[in-house]
Formats: sequence, C-alpha cells, structure tokens
Amino acid sequence: MTEFLLIFATSTSGVLFLGFFLGLKHATEADHLAAVSTIVSERKSLWSSAFVGGLWGLGHTISLFIAGIFVLLLNFQISEKTEQVLEFGVGIMLVFLGLNVLRKLLKGGKLHFHTHEHGEHAHVHPHVHEVGHEDEPHTHHGFSFSPRALLIGMVHGLAGSAALMLIVIPTIESRVMGLLYIVIFGIGSIGGMMLMSLLVGLPFHLTASRLNRFNYLLQSIAGFVSIGLGLYIIYEKGITEGLFRI
Repeated sequence: MTEFLLIFATSTSGVLFLGFFLGLKHATEADHLAAVSTIVSERKSLWSSAFVGGLWGLGHTISLFIAGIFVLLLNFQISEKTEQVLEFGVGIMLVFLGLNVLRKLLKGGKLHFHTHEHGEHAHVHPHVHEVGHEDEPHTHHGFSFSPRALLIGMVHGLAGSAALMLIVIPTIESRVMGLLYIVIFGIGSIGGMMLMSLLVGLPFHLTASRLNRFNYLLQSIAGFVSIGLGLYIIYEKGITEGLFRI
C-alpha cells in the first residue's frame, strides 16, 4: 500500500490528489475541531455551522498560500523552533477561545458554580440552568461572517502538520505546480472542515430550541475541552519539547 502511494504521488495528478486528501485529513485534527467548535456552539443553523468551517478553511488556505510563496520564491524553510512557537501560539489561542465561551455563559447567567460542603469537606462544581426566552443568548441563524473563524484558520494554517506540507512543496519542481498543490490542499481542508462543522454543529442544532439546559451544557463542554487541549499544547511545546529551554 505504501509503495502504491509513493508511485501514485510521483505523477502530477497523484500529487494533487494527495494534496486534496491531506487537506481533508488535516481538517479532522483535534485542535482544529476544538477551536471551530467554540464558534459552532453559538450557531443554531447547521448551514451556518458549515459556513464557519468554510471560513476556517479559507483562512487556513490564505496563510498557507502566502507562506508557500515564500517557500517557492525565496526558498524559505520553517524551522523546528518556528513550528514550536506557532504551535505554542495555537495553544494560547485555544485557551482564550474556551475562556470566551465560558465568559459568555457566565455573563448570561447560564453557567455558574456551586460550593457544596459535606462535613469538613467542600467542593466546587459547575452548574447550568435553563432560562427564559428573553434571556437566551444571541445565536446566528444565517450565514453571518465570522472574523474569528477566518483568523483561527489563518493561525492554524502556519502551525502543526501544515508545516509538513511546506516541506513537501520544495520537492515539486514547478512553482506553478507547488502553488496549485496549496490550492488543492486548501480546497480539501475547506471541504473537510465544512463537513466536520456540520457534524459538530448537529447536537447544538438539535438542542438549541427545546433542550436549552443541555445546549448550555454542550457549550460548556466545548469551552472546557478547548481550554484543556490548549493547556496541553502549551505544556507539550513549552516544557516537554523544550521551547523555553535556556
């Protein structure tokens, strides 16, 4: 199977197909889904969720295309240190996105914390409650533009496995072919993230109208997951991989 892929990838059509496939796969990475879910959680419409995914993919493609021009025209290479810094930035972004979700829930009174005492022991746990229609948060039904989704995609476009794609580009002899590869990769990532955003947005869509309490719980989970994954990436890049090593 590996030999077949290597032979197939040597042809022009094979390289482009591989770029599209990698773009689809790239959209399913955990940090991408965690980031997009923090925005999708605010959308009631499935098509609006897909639109968010498309904007993420567009931002992802824009930054990759710009970086690809530097690689193809200036022979610029992304160093391991640079990749670590970019990934570290993704971790920080995920934490802020998660905190923003929780902030909105707390501000609207949908999420709060209870302190329970059992004898000498006390513990705190989050709690969500249902509110009236007049207190419901502003959610998006149409295809409203989301600058956050575009910006998140641009940040992701320069980090992680996207850097691996930039390593492949210099091996493509034609510069036009290299830029076309980026575009095809971008189309794959746009399509992949639109599909994943539809799937992620489905439970939010189904619970938005009649199961408000469960919807708020899902939003809280999306926020906490984003924070947790962000902190993990920060620790992994900053400590484990020695980004801050003196």
